Amino acid sequence: MSQWIHRTYFFVMKKIQTITSAANPVIRFTHALIHTRGRAAKEGLFAVEGVRLAEMAVSSNWNIHHVLVTEQGINSTRARKLFTQLCAADVPIYCVSDTIFRTISETDAPQGILLVMERKIQDDDTLHEHTYTVGAAAPLYIALDRIQDPGNVGTILRTADAVGASGVILLRGTADAYSGKVVRATMGSLFHVPFITDIMEEELIRFSRQRELALYVTVCHSMSCTYFSVDLCRPCILVFGNEANGVSDLLIAEGQGIHIPMYGGAESLNVSAAASAVLYEAMRQRRYARGLDHSRLRLI
Repeated sequence: MSQWIHRTYFFVMKKIQTITSAANPVIRFTHALIHTRGRAAKEGLFAVEGVRLAEMAVSSNWNIHHVLVTEQGINSTRARKLFTQLCAADVPIYCVSDTIFRTISETDAPQGILLVMERKIQDDDTLHEHTYTVGAAAPLYIALDRIQDPGNVGTILRTADAVGASGVILLRGTADAYSGKVVRATMGSLFHVPFITDIMEEELIRFSRQRELALYVTVCHSMSCTYFSVDLCRPCILVFGNEANGVSDLLIAEGQGIHIPMYGGAESLNVSAAASAVLYEAMRQRRYARGLDHSRLRLI
């Protein structure tokens, strides 16, 4: 180990505080944030677990409240650079035992690092600005109408990020975008694609009218248009509905219905699978059918 690495390591270790008691106020506060319903939202905070998500969180411009780590987590090779950055930013870091960490963690196999972060206040202007950051020819928004499953919400946020969408609008009744399961399902896209939450149907309709956005509503009946027959190059909002009940009647009445054809025995697709199909058709129309520059494209 070089002398520079030695100096950096000891600098990091001096900044980390050790907590040995589960009754410590920091431990009790963090436990309540994660395991007491509504506490995290009230405090304006949320938790991020795991090395990869922590790396993405640190590289974002989101504020970090404090960090919990185990001794094993500190000594991992990938974590050393991470903790150097955290210490340089004066983020409080607390080292705890594996036993204490497991009582706080939501995962079955904790990696020994947990960041408590501040929730971001975002509005429709944030979504509008992001449209031009990703180089979109026209705004492409995704609206989630009372989607309940956190895995679905997180996967759709991840897909929205992948296709370069302008942003995601979570209507009231949709799973909390900051819940642990949603955060993990986004695989870091939470920090890349802007989103707004707790939006009423009437607010979404007003937003679409004010911004002159076509409202495409996914439905199950074949009386609507197929999703690949409509113009997804125009400024638009794609609405995906509740797993059991679909999109609300109010939004169906306001928008144009689109559906995914089904030729086998399945009645429908999972909502995150349906969203992926429609979003990639939008990307195909916008970036490939029109022969746009693909220099920013990253291959999987």
